[in-house]
Amino acid sequence: MPDSDAIEKRLGDALRETDATIAVAESCTGGLVGSLLTDVPGSSDYFDRSLVTYSSRAKRTLLAVSRESLDAHGAVSEPVAREMARGARDTADTTWGVATTGIAGPDGGTDEKPVGTVFIGVAHAAPWTTGDSTSTVEHHVLGGTREEIKEKIARRALAAVLDALRDREQETT
Repeated sequence: MPDSDAIEKRLGDALRETDATIAVAESCTGGLVGSLLTDVPGSSDYFDRSLVTYSSRAKRTLLAVSRESLDAHGAVSEPVAREMARGARDTADTTWGVATTGIAGPDGGTDEKPVGTVFIGVAHAAPWTTGDSTSTVEHHVLGGTREEIKEKIARRALAAVLDALRDREQETT
């Protein structure tokens, strides 16, 4: 069981307190974000699913990521992370969607997108007819071994949702 300061516990508490739910779309983290969320006892109160969409085909068929975004920007990009987060949120019909797409290494990096490059998408579903649904994307370049990069990405993804949830709560109070 995670300690009370662990991001997965803090996010879980915040989701539960706001009666919110979450779904995850993972590429480079391969299920680690979902695993962290389910490390918290009672996570079934707010956690719906984690889709590991490692291939472009999986991103298209499970999350409706557009072929145009994949062609124009590549799987590791801001548009794809945004579409993945929205797809996770919308296919699961949850309050929040979070997505990870990146290059964990040790190979696969380029000058434009070095090993450690990650895009984390966060999508929020506001009540219908308000027009207030949102999505944001963070870009990071992280260092370390493949395992260390994956761990950093997964924890940063959870922190990004917690930050967005808190920002949303401040806007409504």
